[in-house]
Amino acid sequence: MKKKPLLLIAAGLLSLSMSHAFAENSDLPEMTLYKDPYCGCCTAHADYLKEQGIEVKMVDHPNIAQIKMDYGTYKGASCHTIVMGDYVIEGHVPIASIRKLWDEKPDIKGIALPGMPLNSPGMGPEKKGSLQIMQIEHNSDVTTVFNVE
Repeated sequence: MKKKPLLLIAAGLLSLSMSHAFAENSDLPEMTLYKDPYCGCCTAHADYLKEQGIEVKMVDHPNIAQIKMDYGTYKGASCHTIVMGDYVIEGHVPIASIRKLWDEKPDIKGIALPGMPLNSPGMGPEKKGSLQIMQIEHNSDVTTVFNVE
């Protein structure tokens, strides 16, 4: 009988910590994720973002290269392109970098994690401190580190 109150307390703490995680990201706007119709890791990244409390609209696009040209992310290309407000996010960028972008609102086009690193969200277990998130400048250059995850 003593296990039941302990279980209820544990469930309550888990619920509280999960609601706090969602509350942290609830002010992020809905994201539109453009992807190749056959890419599974893009869907995995969208699922990761949804687990963080983000609304994600996925759009299968037959010519993802054109999306990258249209949004100016082609110099830091990955497998999918996200539009969030006035910013673009290229690739498997972790939520902490997305949060930093939205909170600080720098005068840049967006951020990118070029390529498809195996230790990024949606690609495998994350390895903290191993991902260089790059800035996408208004002229589409990707030369400055935004932060390291």
